[in-house]
Amino acid sequence: MLTIQLKYFSQPERIRKMGIWVVSILLLFFGFYTNLWRVAEQQWFNNHQRGTESLIIGRMVKSRQDGIFSAGGLTGSGTQKKAQGDWINSDWIVEQYAAYQNMGSFPNYWIYKSQPGGQGIIFSFLDKLIPLSPKIKLGVFYVLTALLSAIALTYIIGWFYEEFGLLASTFALGSAVLSYWLTGFGKNLWWCLWAFYLPMIAVLSFLKRHSVLENGQFIRFGFLIFIAVSIKCFINGYEYITTTLVMMITPCIYYAVLNKWDSQHCLKCSLAAITGSGIAIFLSLIMLCFQIGAVKDGFMDGVAHLIYSIGRRTYGEAEDFPQKYAASLRAGTMDVVLTYLYGVFLDLNNYLSIKNAFVSNAVLKIRYYYLIVLFAVMSALLFWRSHKETLSDRRRQNIALICTTWFSILAPLSWFVIFKAHSYIHTHMSFLLWQMPFTLFGFAVFGAAVIAWTKNRRKIELQQG
Repeated sequence: MLTIQLKYFSQPERIRKMGIWVVSILLLFFGFYTNLWRVAEQQWFNNHQRGTESLIIGRMVKSRQDGIFSAGGLTGSGTQKKAQGDWINSDWIVEQYAAYQNMGSFPNYWIYKSQPGGQGIIFSFLDKLIPLSPKIKLGVFYVLTALLSAIALTYIIGWFYEEFGLLASTFALGSAVLSYWLTGFGKNLWWCLWAFYLPMIAVLSFLKRHSVLENGQFIRFGFLIFIAVSIKCFINGYEYITTTLVMMITPCIYYAVLNKWDSQHCLKCSLAAITGSGIAIFLSLIMLCFQIGAVKDGFMDGVAHLIYSIGRRTYGEAEDFPQKYAASLRAGTMDVVLTYLYGVFLDLNNYLSIKNAFVSNAVLKIRYYYLIVLFAVMSALLFWRSHKETLSDRRRQNIALICTTWFSILAPLSWFVIFKAHSYIHTHMSFLLWQMPFTLFGFAVFGAAVIAWTKNRRKIELQQG
């Protein structure tokens, strides 16, 4: 009889959860694939990061021409003349797409040496296996990438639903659907947005099943992180790697607070995460050095390139690098952080037509520092309400959510601070990091606070009635 009752009550819950997954995937997919919700200006959406994506297109042309592992399997651009410089020429971008779609070829190939280029290798395999025209295959690759990105974010949305209910997950989903930057990156073949979230999803999935780890499970935990970080590094290299690693740890903060982990448990969990991710990154860097060495003059050329790349992206001496990097290397860290605080999360001017310049720029453009203030207020309200007797059953969950949210802000800040020079230059893309995963958690706090206050109000009204 008890079994029948459990099945009776669990079936609607499974249906609701499945419905949330379906709705979330569809909303995110169509936003990522076509900008259906008009979150971004359409021309920007159509052309955003087309230059970096052209490196994948160039890789597929090279793979078709000379083999998938030619040129070390590295991404790059096909050229008619021998390439000069350390970045692609804007004139080449259109040529890559034209060569791919028209079954063309190139006598020269300029390689991008700062990541293994696993996404280019995978798309090259798919390009070889799928018996369709290049134009249709390119559309299939966009669909696949947008779908994987939507599924990755939906997993996190689903976790919010399981832990905090429908309203919190709806707020988190809404923030993802309306994110200008997630929309712009969602289907890009170079970025493969889903890969950034993969390590966090792996940790979230593991700790959801083993919220308190036994001794033997720490090894499994470390190995899982090794696999997830290895995949991330293979797919899109070391792009925003510090953000990815801090984001990966956010579920540990939640479950540590929720389940009152002691210091020894926290230390073991930290060591497992550091060891697993450290080995994954080290082996990936070794592989990249061999890839570069296969094209250049040996393994040490790869090492030299890595040292050079890290220097010009962080705090290298301006005199040691080309003049075009001087301003970024001399820039103040706080100035860089402030630039990203003033970035736009959502531009309501895409939906409203208001001629007043102040309203258009200061009110309708929802900036990230607006969100930080909002999340701080909602965190305070949730914290206050969580200490009331009426919410004792949810108290620890809410406190854990608040702690995790404010820990998660370290994920974007880690890149803005450590890779200051890169952040200074790449203001056309690095605002994406606020969504990894700070804004998701922040809006979940918003939803949880609304739930807390409305529940309490309803209870007071019932008592008075």
